Amino acid sequence: MTMSADQVLHFANFSTLFVCLVLKFPQIFALISAKSSRGISLKSLLLELTGFIVFLSYQSYYEYPLPTYLEYPILIAQDAILLLLVFFYNGNLSHCLLAAVLFVAGWHLLTVQKWIIDLAMSLCTFISAASKFAQLQCLWETRDAGQVSALTWGMALYTSLTRIVTTLMTTGDFQVLARFIIMLLLNGWVTATIVYYRRGGKKQE
Repeated sequence: MTMSADQVLHFANFSTLFVCLVLKFPQIFALISAKSSRGISLKSLLLELTGFIVFLSYQSYYEYPLPTYLEYPILIAQDAILLLLVFFYNGNLSHCLLAAVLFVAGWHLLTVQKWIIDLAMSLCTFISAASKFAQLQCLWETRDAGQVSALTWGMALYTSLTRIVTTLMTTGDFQVLARFIIMLLLNGWVTATIVYYRRGGKKQE
């Protein structure tokens, strides 16, 4: 029995939202359990949160179908918790307030003029890609996955795939589609790198 296009779309939207509800939980629990942020790139988190905010603002500004970006407020909240934990375990909790002020101010600035949100969206893919490369660089330098959660990155890989499907079936926006294709490839790369170093660490033991 084959699924209709509407059923595929509903499944992709629902499964993406469900996965994103718990996407960062494995990473959050790993940090709390280890009481360490070893292996987590702060630069990657800051860039990722910036990309999420820009993408959410762009989608809502142009009134895209809500189910196609409903997970972003959830991801932003989870990233904020992760940032708080990383600042805490790095001993830089005081920097958290400054980061919060800058993010809130930037978020409001994005939709002041149409050209600002359009420009931000054109840079969004580069920002999000840079966040993945920052995490890869951290892994390559330490040759240790540390507390980085392969499950979180694996789930991010799945959501990139489903968002390619939903974008093709709804708006067809090229910028959005290109972003998700690049995120799919980079999320897969990070996941594979984490698994590689995790297995290497077990062999050494």
